[in-house]
Parts: sequence; C-alpha cells; structure tokens
Amino acid sequence: MSGGARWGLYGRYLLVIVLGLVWLAPTYLVLVNAFRKSTEYTGTGLWKPSGDFALFGNLAKAWDAADLGSGITSTLLYSVVAPALAAIVGALAGYAITVLRLRHGFLWFIVIYGCTTFPGQMLLEPLFTGYADTQLYDTRIGLILVYVAVDVPLAAFVMRNFFMGASRSVFESGLVDGANPFTIFWRIYLPMCRTALAAIFVLEFTFVWNDFLFGLVLSQSTDVRPLMTSVATLSNAYAGNTVPVILTGGLFVSLPTIALFIATQKLFARGLTLAQL
Repeated sequence: MSGGARWGLYGRYLLVIVLGLVWLAPTYLVLVNAFRKSTEYTGTGLWKPSGDFALFGNLAKAWDAADLGSGITSTLLYSVVAPALAAIVGALAGYAITVLRLRHGFLWFIVIYGCTTFPGQMLLEPLFTGYADTQLYDTRIGLILVYVAVDVPLAAFVMRNFFMGASRSVFESGLVDGANPFTIFWRIYLPMCRTALAAIFVLEFTFVWNDFLFGLVLSQSTDVRPLMTSVATLSNAYAGNTVPVILTGGLFVSLPTIALFIATQKLFARGLTLAQL
C-alpha cells in the first residue's frame, strides 16, 4: 500500500471515530446524569460522573410517578399486535398487486403508499373527531387500529418488492395442484417471505413503541396511553421530578427497542436485502 493510500485509510478511520464520538456524546450525558442522585443535580458538571450510583432509585421514582407498569402493558400490546396485523395486510396487498396481477395494481400501490407522504399532524384532527364520534377515543382497540393503518403502507411497499422477485411459476404450480389463490398465499408465499415479514415487524415495532403523537391525542387514561406519553408526564412542570429521574425514565423505555435490534440484526438485514432483490 502506498503512502497516500495509507494516509487516506487513516483519515477514514479518524473520521469514523470522530463521528462515533459525536453520536455517542448525548448517550454518555444521559447515562452519567441518570446515575446521579436526583438531589445532586445542579446543572453544572454534567460531563463528570457522580460517585454515587442512584439509577435504580431514580427508576423507582419514575416508575411510580408515571405509572410505567400500565404503560408497558399497553405499549407491548400495541407494538406486537399492530405490526403483526399490518405485516399480514401489507403482504396481502403486495400479493394481490404483484402475484395476482390486480387490475390497475400499480395505481392501487400508489394509493396505499402515497398515504405516507402526509405528515401525521394532518391526521390528528379528523382522527380525534372520528374517534370521539365512534366511541374509539381512549380505547386500546382505537390505538391498535390507527397503528395498523399507519404501518400498512411500509409493509405493502416491502412485500411488493419481495413478491416481484419471486418466480410466478410457484403460483402457477399451486393452481395446477388445485389450490385457490388464498391457500397459495397462506401456505406457500407467506412462509416463503417470513424473513421479510420479520424485518417489517422489527421496524414497525420500533415505530409503535416510540410513538408519542397518536398516543397523546387519542388516549387519556393511564391504562390506555402508550409508554412514551406516560414518560412525557415526568417532565410536567407540576410533577416535581428532577432531571435524573426524567432521564432514567427515558433511558428505561428505550432499552426494549435497542435489545430487539441487537437480537435480530442479522435477520433484519437479511429480510431487507431479500425485499430489495
């Protein structure tokens, strides 16, 4: 390797290290100050670790103040049920458009995926009004429905790409064997695309788990509102919680998505790669 190429390689390594440190700096601040006793936080010396380890004490305060137990139960329900339903509906849409060659299929795809071009804030007022009129406001069913609707376009997009790479002879062979289109989808195509479905599930689980906007507008009671909405109450001016308690609550609710990505990173990367073929 020539001297110029070597220095270029060193420069890339240095750039990666610097960008990594910049990205990790906020995480370091959160960790250092979440470990600090709530009574010791003064707004100064933020970068210096405290000699005391008060993480679990801060977590206990955050748990009681925001009723995180109820929030975890509700959010886990939303984060599992809604992405699973959206993945199945999106797979059905991709199957109908690509494999069954639905008439004006590309137009239907544009209609489904085009909904993602509208910001979520535009949906809040009609959703709130409609939910209030149909008794869906502040219900778990109501939040599951809105999360499914928001998640379906991405699932349809990924599954359409996946089915475009699948051989049509699979579908034709199923027809020859006497299976109907739905049976072919359920018994052949759905198992064949389980890796892509897993990648969709991971992405949409993360979105639902981290949602704040829809939970804030469409729920009110502690046993219905999502976890992020519950955590936001910690920073209420009247709650009386200190910064370490608030940071600990935010750190705690971020752990499940981090653990999920670490546990499924290979499956996630493989699923998205297959969907792009």
